[in-house]
Amino acid sequence: MNTRALTSRIETLERIKPPVAVNETWKASAVAFATEALHFDADPWQTDALTTLSKRAIWLCSRQTGKSTTAAVIGLHTAIYTPKALVLLVSPSLRQSMELYRKVTTFINVMEHPPTLVEDTKTSLELTNGSRIVCLPGSEATVRCYSAVNLIVEDEAARVSDAFNMATRPMLAVSGGRLIELSTPFGKRGHFYNTWSKQFANWHRINITADECSRIPKEFLETELLEIGQWWYAQEYQNVFNDQLDSFFISQVIESAFITGVEPLLGHLSFDEFMRSHSSSTPPVR
Repeated sequence: MNTRALTSRIETLERIKPPVAVNETWKASAVAFATEALHFDADPWQTDALTTLSKRAIWLCSRQTGKSTTAAVIGLHTAIYTPKALVLLVSPSLRQSMELYRKVTTFINVMEHPPTLVEDTKTSLELTNGSRIVCLPGSEATVRCYSAVNLIVEDEAARVSDAFNMATRPMLAVSGGRLIELSTPFGKRGHFYNTWSKQFANWHRINITADECSRIPKEFLETELLEIGQWWYAQEYQNVFNDQLDSFFISQVIESAFITGVEPLLGHLSFDEFMRSHSSSTPPVR
């Protein structure tokens, strides 16, 4: 082993301090961990998010309600108290994922007894218990290498592509891991809208608007409504899935065009079956 490699190895060993005894209260309660270890006072909806053990969670949240911060708490809690856990932080772009990752590292820095890191880069970290937290961009082509994931946090999920979402979900199959999708609305389309609108029973649902967040002043919201208009205000602050501004028909008009109780034109036959049944008896059109 050369001098540089030996020096690097010594520095790594020096950083690995004797492990602090596991706080069983913090391990059992993410709320207690957030309050006592991270000095984070959760809102009622955040307490709900930190408490649920559901394998699937969807958070429909206004801007600036603390959804990313809450997800960072869950990601860090999972990594510390689940040995060899793999936590993926994903969003439409790497820059956005890194902002979420920054919230995780900020929490680590405020802890009185932070976990020891054996790897610490701009996009990933590894703890001495073998757990990793990795932030990724929303690129379906480059994410398929991960497996046995314990937690996927999909930030701004309404803007994450369906292809990326479909590529990550199988990563939870063997590990029985959790999927948390959090976002403000972005039109009546995509996997986030479909999951929210179909109200699947196995998904833990949270809906928090701006006027339900005590940190957002009422005066600010009144000014925003006046300046940006109802369409944008409803999407950004009231959790409304709007039709796209460039839509030729609004969704209500399209839905109203469908009626029930009408017999199919071809009866119970498929088009091919209908054509075969009439091909020998119907004279050719001239």
